Amino acid sequence: MTNDEIVKVFVYGTLKPGEANYQRYCADYVVAAREASALGQLFDLPFGYPAMTPGSFKVYGVLFSFTNPDILQQLDWLEDYDPQRAIAENEYYRQQIEVYDTSLAPIDRAWTYLMTPEQVRAFGGVFLPNGWWSSQKSATSDQ
Repeated sequence: MTNDEIVKVFVYGTLKPGEANYQRYCADYVVAAREASALGQLFDLPFGYPAMTPGSFKVYGVLFSFTNPDILQQLDWLEDYDPQRAIAENEYYRQQIEVYDTSLAPIDRAWTYLMTPEQVRAFGGVFLPNGWWSSQKSATSDQ
């Protein structure tokens, strides 16, 4: 398999190892994973999962590599994204972004799922200035 056939996805929420959707959607398909970061703004949503919007803060997550291009269709379904709909009609939208290591040295470009700032506000998202989301942390925090 060539590097062009590898699908890279940056995850920052329930798709990370140890979180709710990792086993079902990623565990059997990931061929490489590494800690990574991206620039954006991270929010804790009241539904038990986060959202990232465009921005200039460091957001921590994991960069996954997959050899199955169908992974994007599965993740699109999970993230309620349909490329045929307008961005505002999706819960998240998929976009390629620059991904960095944790010290902000560039690694590669990867797909990620973003939410519009308007949707985050409508959902009552709480900004996470440290750039890290965990279901365990949000379940025990005073947010």
